[in-house]
Amino acid sequence: MTRADVPRHLIAGLEKETPLWELFHENSKAGRYSFFPQPEFINQQMARMLQSFDYEQYPEIQLPQSRTRLDLDMQSAISARVSGRDLTPVRLTLEQVATLLANCYGVTRDNEGTDFPRPFRIVPSGGALYPLELYFHSAHVEELEAGHYHYNPMRGSLRFLRYGDESRRLSESLVQRNLALDCSLLLFITAVFERSAFKYGERGYRFVLIEAGHVAQNLALTATAMGLGCLTIGGYADRQIDELLGLDGVSHSTIYMAGIGGTAPDAGTRALPMGA
Repeated sequence: MTRADVPRHLIAGLEKETPLWELFHENSKAGRYSFFPQPEFINQQMARMLQSFDYEQYPEIQLPQSRTRLDLDMQSAISARVSGRDLTPVRLTLEQVATLLANCYGVTRDNEGTDFPRPFRIVPSGGALYPLELYFHSAHVEELEAGHYHYNPMRGSLRFLRYGDESRRLSESLVQRNLALDCSLLLFITAVFERSAFKYGERGYRFVLIEAGHVAQNLALTATAMGLGCLTIGGYADRQIDELLGLDGVSHSTIYMAGIGGTAPDAGTRALPMGA
């Protein structure tokens, strides 16, 4: 047996090394005397940060204000939600896409008469700071060209960032490579960490991840109630996905993904490992 065959934590001198997750969790704990900035400073910082990236130089597509009717009540949708591991690409309407996005991260009410600096969204957010951005790739949406899009919740619109069906290129960055080919829409949940960390420090990173979970669950329940399949995705090559989206991967990075498609219960699982 060579040194390379030995698990890293068993190599002499490293057996007491503290895992990074444990260090992070300990250092992101809050105490009774934890300091957080004053409201004046928070408002100043938020004023210099965009609520959502505008991508003004790219074509804008206004989403319909109408919403697709949900066929299930909340309890039924919660009970019926499953990880859609056998998705199939079906055509989606622009109204369906608008419904999915609005139920994920849409604006629900203004902030007038409150101490919070921004309008409220459909999910809880630490300090109502909303550090996430939503992008998607699709070649299966009526009225949309195949390509990459960004969702702006305040404007209720999309920006068309790049033309072309890149499903095969995306598949090379997924652990289950077939997902990019089998889904109708591939959603990217990205985080602008400073929007949360400037106020909450290391704990703000926790809040970012929690918020992404809220968004993904809303997506899964909405898709289920619409008769669509949804699979949340954590198995992807971070740097490749960030590069494809044009993110720096440090201050702004992909933290979660999801695929939406039709359900094909008899299709079987055709997952391929990366490099296969």
